[in-house]
Amino acid sequence: MHISKIDLNLFTVFEAIYTEGSVTRASQQLHLTQPAISHSLNRLRQLFDDPLFVRQGHAMVSTPLARSIIEPVRSALRGLEVTLADTGKFDPALAGKQFTLALRDVLESTVLPPLLESVTRQAPMIDLAAIQVDRRELVSELAAGSLDVAIDMLLPLPNEIRREKISQDTTVVMARQGHPIVKGALDLDTYLKAEHILASSRRKGPGLEDFELSRLGLQRRIRLRCQHYFAACRVVSQTDLLLTMPEGYARIANQQFGNQIMPLPITMPSWDVYLYWHQNVENDPANRWLRQQVTQAFRASEQEETA
Repeated sequence: MHISKIDLNLFTVFEAIYTEGSVTRASQQLHLTQPAISHSLNRLRQLFDDPLFVRQGHAMVSTPLARSIIEPVRSALRGLEVTLADTGKFDPALAGKQFTLALRDVLESTVLPPLLESVTRQAPMIDLAAIQVDRRELVSELAAGSLDVAIDMLLPLPNEIRREKISQDTTVVMARQGHPIVKGALDLDTYLKAEHILASSRRKGPGLEDFELSRLGLQRRIRLRCQHYFAACRVVSQTDLLLTMPEGYARIANQQFGNQIMPLPITMPSWDVYLYWHQNVENDPANRWLRQQVTQAFRASEQEETA
């Protein structure tokens, strides 16, 4: 069937039902009545000769066919949005919009203060939402436009996801003031004699520093595994455990604890931070402006750390 015979609005309805898992929520998202959404769904079912969604309890669950076509549909819709955008008239001072950024919690304290300061000053009607997204979902979320950008370490993502390195950081070790064996300097022997905290969102597995130690035939004792660096910094302040972490966040998280911060006594690759966006918004002026703000926010944060 030729595309001229198809109502392209049906695909907007299809994407909304898939995303929301509900005809009711899809109607709210698109500001249409439920009967209008149901009518569009019936037309889609006739078009594809497939139910596309089946009801299970209160949810609309997608069929295998629906799951196989969602990404091409999302990509096409996103491309149309960018094409139809008035590329010459994006004015952050007048625009009303919410940008959604995916980033790990360790980066929030680094980038959000300077980013929000800049956005508030330039764009009083633009809002930000910082969320954490499963890395396995980044490609589909960026393609769908439910994420505007993502900020993370270097990830093996397909070429349709553009990337730019926007920051790099060194690794440091934190110990409490008055530590019985760490007194202003830290050598490798002392590091290995101490007990350690590993802060990781993963339930098991070594940290990056453990990979480097294993390459040297060395191993450390991890006494505590926890989820967040801030909690680990507090534990450090009240115990003799050491914490290995990125320097930028260490300077921020340690402000209220006053722990010692020292270089890691082995060579570690830098913590490189990348900005990710979908190729469909490469030339979108709003997304381009957001990417510029994020990059400048990281630079401002780094300058503040070194001041």
